[in-house]
Amino acid sequence: MTASAIDTFDVETARRETPGCDNVVHFNNAGASLMPTPVLDSTIAHLKLEARIGGYEAAAEATETIEAVYTAAARLLGCAAGEIAVVDSATRAWDMAFYSIPFRSGDRILTSEAEYGSNFIAYLQLAARHDLEVEVVPNDESGQISVPRLCDLIDERVRLISLTHVPTNCGLVNPAVEVGKIAREAGVLYLLDACQSAGQMPLDVAEIGCDLLSLTGRKYLRGPRGTGLLYVRHDLLDELSPPMLDLHAATWIARDEYRMRPDARRFESWEYNYAAKIGLGTAIDYALGWGLDSIRGRVYALADQLRSRLAELPGVTLRDVGAERCGIVAFTVDGVAPAEVKERLAARGINVSVSRAPSTRVDMENRGIDELVRASVHYYNTEQEIESLCDALVSV
Repeated sequence: MTASAIDTFDVETARRETPGCDNVVHFNNAGASLMPTPVLDSTIAHLKLEARIGGYEAAAEATETIEAVYTAAARLLGCAAGEIAVVDSATRAWDMAFYSIPFRSGDRILTSEAEYGSNFIAYLQLAARHDLEVEVVPNDESGQISVPRLCDLIDERVRLISLTHVPTNCGLVNPAVEVGKIAREAGVLYLLDACQSAGQMPLDVAEIGCDLLSLTGRKYLRGPRGTGLLYVRHDLLDELSPPMLDLHAATWIARDEYRMRPDARRFESWEYNYAAKIGLGTAIDYALGWGLDSIRGRVYALADQLRSRLAELPGVTLRDVGAERCGIVAFTVDGVAPAEVKERLAARGINVSVSRAPSTRVDMENRGIDELVRASVHYYNTEQEIESLCDALVSV
């Protein structure tokens, strides 16, 4: 990405509409971004309405606004509103998708070296329960999932390809579209964890070719915590049985019979934080207003600048991999534990986070890394803030 991606972005407006910019230098956007004012306002407004007239009554009054969340999510992902479920986290979205798949004994699950720990735990649980095989596809020389090796591993027993689009710890953007082509050609289910890609780059489920996709609201989409989305391809719905149902997901039509909803909302539950749901819809609209191509350009350019500056610092080692690298920048500091780096930076009003081996055990162990510092930029960050971070690291 070129400097023009930084120069042409209206960062002054972005920062003016982000109250948190007055308080911290926030490089923990892959953890939870700073919410913009419109998201804050819409979330608080609905909470106030609940306090004024009652929770059920407020939800009824806000019906059109709530329904608009599905329309916004469909625009974000390039799908139909009926293929969207709104849930309380990316973890719940991913779990509802994964645990709905009717696995058979002997089925194989293919995943990547940088797969997220929560997902891998689920693989191991069902592998023991249903006699499944979980196989990790090796990386290529760049550090991303090897597409040729994935092709080689496909056979009639592969039931699922499950991929983390942007892993938590290394700046990598896995080749989701190329993986999708293989999944379609083989007739294999494809589940994409887009938890850290949603909001920092365009996502089109038709182009990607995934059957299922999960994401969170709190990271690059800048929505409230406790929000997530699940995309389910419509013609796949009848093949999946959600692991949990209630009176929202299904209708009890006779004493011994129920009927599931015909759309993806069968993966939802009755109770939900409607203020957060409305805030999520506002966050999606806000991101679409900036344009995901424009956001990606600025985020990638800032991350490239941060990597260049970190590479100049003595004792700092970059830990990013991949042919395409995003807004997550990982590094270590010689002789200083990542947790201590985080603590010292926090004392200067700079937020970063720490990634540890259990989050991406296969990748971290293969690279001989126990833990690392993660600085994740967003479009409201500035070149000056990058300099502040690097100056602080010099003192560390």
